[in-house]
This record gives sequence, C-alpha cells and structure tokens, in this order.
Amino acid sequence: MTGLVRLRLAGFLRTGRAVAPLLAGLVALGILYGGGRAQPAEAYGVSAVVLFPVLAWQTKILLDVEPDVQRRLAQVTVGVARERLAGLLAAGVAALVTVAVALAFPWLVGGVTGPVDPGDRSVPAGVALGLWAHLLVVPAAVALGALASRASVGSAGYGVAVLALGGVGAVVLGLTGSVAPWLAPPIMAAARAAAGDAAALTLLGLTAWALAWSAAAVGGYLWRRRARS
Repeated sequence: MTGLVRLRLAGFLRTGRAVAPLLAGLVALGILYGGGRAQPAEAYGVSAVVLFPVLAWQTKILLDVEPDVQRRLAQVTVGVARERLAGLLAAGVAALVTVAVALAFPWLVGGVTGPVDPGDRSVPAGVALGLWAHLLVVPAAVALGALASRASVGSAGYGVAVLALGGVGAVVLGLTGSVAPWLAPPIMAAARAAAGDAAALTLLGLTAWALAWSAAAVGGYLWRRRARS
C-alpha cells in the first residue's frame, strides 16, 4: 500500500496538477497577510479557514489524476480497502505539505508579529494554536475532497457542486449563532478559539467534533465508492 501512496503522489506531482492548488493557496494567503501584521494565533486561525477549500480541492485533484482503469487494477492488486485508504493517505500527505508551506509563509512576508521581548510566551503559544487549527482542518478537507472526487460522484459537475456546498457551508454554518453548526466541520469555531486563547477543554471538544465530522464524511465517501463499484 505504501507503494500505491507513493505512486499517487508521484502522479499528482509529475502531471503538474499540484501547481494549481498550491498557487491558489499562496495567492489567498498573500491577500490575507497583505492587510498588515497580526498575532500568530489570530493570523493562523484565519489562514486555516482560507486553506480549507484549497485543501479539499487539492484532494479532489489528487484522487482524480488516476484513470479509472488503473484504479480498478489497484483494487485487484492490493484489495479494495487498501486502495481506498491509499488515496486518503496520499491526500493527507499532500495536505500536510501545503499546511507546512502555509505556516512558514507569513514569516517570510512579514505577516505576523514576533515577540516583543525574549520572555514573551504569546508567540510560541500562538504558533502552537495555529498549528492545531491547521491540523484540525486537514482531515475534514481531505474527507470533503474525497466526497467530491470522480470515483465518488461520477462527474466533474457534481464534484464542483459538492466542493462549493461544503466550502461555503463550512463558513456559513460556522458563524456565531448558526442554527445547525454540527452539520459542518468546526473550522470557524477553531479560528475563534485560536484567536481567543481558548481553554484546553474547548480545544479538545473542537478536535473531537472535527474528527467525528471527518469520520462521517469519510464513511459517506466509502459508501459512495461501494455503491458505484
């Protein structure tokens, strides 16, 4: 299965499909940090929200690179379960690389403020919260991108609709006072928690929420794959 993960990542890179989501992410982050410097926790919290649709789109592109015939051959070779898991793992690895770039980007362009004095602990704490917010987004974005992939929905039009609905819904349903926030991953709540220096119990609850939503979305993806096979 490790070889299949590497094969899918290699196909994603060699075909040049990795360039579009990376450039889109950098442009979005450049606009975000172009407005002025901010504290790391606040900047990274918003950055995670901005990256959510980009990572979902990146996942869809990665999963769509492989031809349908090659995907079926992989199922015969390594088994159905491992073939599907390999795609999700490859998308997760690609998402983590993009997250690493997003975490380094604001320091390169002067988008975040550094410590005022050597004893200031707010910056390391803010970076830790920002890292948490980005890692929280990864499984949810991979799950949404998988749901929107060709193997799941069957056509490009349906895939775009799933991406748009998931991306917009995550923001709208995540607003304060939403009537059904549980329908979306807690990316907006995580951004607010990071900016507000939330308690550890709140962070743990949001993490559990994000993992539960991601597990449900991955379950939907696997069910769609089974229904279409």
